[in-house]
Amino acid sequence: MIANLLQASKNTVVFTGAGMSTESGVPDFRSAQGLWRGIDPRSLASIEALRDNTNDFVSFYSSRIRALQTVKPHRGYDVLTSWGKQGWLQSVITQNTDGLHEIAGNPQVIPIHGTIRELHCEACRNTYPEQRYLDEEVRCSCGGFIRPSVVLFGEMLDERALEAAEQAARQAELFIVLGSSLVVSPANWLPRIAREHSAKLVIVNEEPTPLDTLADYVIHGRKIGDVLQEAADKLGY
Repeated sequence: MIANLLQASKNTVVFTGAGMSTESGVPDFRSAQGLWRGIDPRSLASIEALRDNTNDFVSFYSSRIRALQTVKPHRGYDVLTSWGKQGWLQSVITQNTDGLHEIAGNPQVIPIHGTIRELHCEACRNTYPEQRYLDEEVRCSCGGFIRPSVVLFGEMLDERALEAAEQAARQAELFIVLGSSLVVSPANWLPRIAREHSAKLVIVNEEPTPLDTLADYVIHGRKIGDVLQEAADKLGY
C-alpha cells in the first residue's frame, strides 16, 4: 500500500515521533515506562530548570546524551534515507531530538524540537558538540552557559523550523506519520495541513491517534521498521 502511494506521489513527506526512536531503544517520555514517569518535566527540561535548577538540568541532559552513545538507527531509518536519495521522499519532519535520522545519513530532516546532538551557548550562541556535556564542560569561553539545542518546556518552537515544516506539509501529495501519538500541538496540525491541501494521509502508530479518522490508511500494532522495509522491498529499494 505505501509502495503504491509512493509511486503515485510527486512530493512525499514523512513525519516521525517517539515511536520511530523507541524501536532503536530510545526511551520515550509519556508512556508508563517513559522518562517522565513520576517526574514533573518542568523540574528537569524547562527554561526554569535551566536557570534555577542548573545542576539537575545538566545531569539529566548528560545522562540522555550518554545513553544515546550506544543507540543506532534501525533499518527504517536506512529505508527513509534510501528513499530520499532515490527521489521517493522529499522531506522528513521529526519531533525527535536524538539525531538518528541525521546519523542514518538523511539530509532532508526538519527537527522541529531541535537536537540534543548539538549544544550552544545561551549568551553568544556559539555551538559545541555534545561531548562537552559528557566532559562536564558547561561554560563557554565567553562565560555563558552551554545548553542542548533542544526546545525546552516554556520555549516556543523555532520559527524557521516550524515554517519549513508547514511549507513541506502544504506541498505534500503524500504525508506519512510514523510513530507519533499526534497529541502535541502545534506539531499535530501538520497532518491536518497536509490533508487540507489534498495530500493522502497514512498513519503508522502502535496505538490509535486522534487523527486516525482523517487518514486514508491507518496501521496499528506493527513495527515501523517492518512496515518501511516491506514497502522498500516492493519498490526494489
